[in-house]
Amino acid sequence: MPLHLFNVKVRNVKVIPNEECVRNHKLLIMDMRFNTTKSRHKKLEPRVRLWKIKEEQTCEEHKSMVRDKVDEEEWKHLDVNEHWNKMKKIVMETAQHIRGMSKGPCRHKETWWWNDEVAEAVREKKIK
Repeated sequence: MPLHLFNVKVRNVKVIPNEECVRNHKLLIMDMRFNTTKSRHKKLEPRVRLWKIKEEQTCEEHKSMVRDKVDEEEWKHLDVNEHWNKMKKIVMETAQHIRGMSKGPCRHKETWWWNDEVAEAVREKKIK
């Protein structure tokens, strides 16, 4: 593969003329620098908005939809794992349909030290 695909810098390329590795091949020496990038943010997958379950209307709607789907399914001749996976699938699909999915983590981090006193000090400093 071409080296430019690996983000490599090559320096100090030298051929040793009297050293043969294999017949008609000369020994090649070079300094290579591989640039690696560290990912700062790990990509988080969206999650089901479970905090909406506290609303009574959403909760009742979810319960009724789950009951309807459970009644429709065939539950005989299943072992425990198949039963569990089927039930999990029903609950998660219903939750996604009713509550929706989040777009990722909260963008605003909470800090334990931020209070009204600090906010007032910051406001005063910005005014000056």
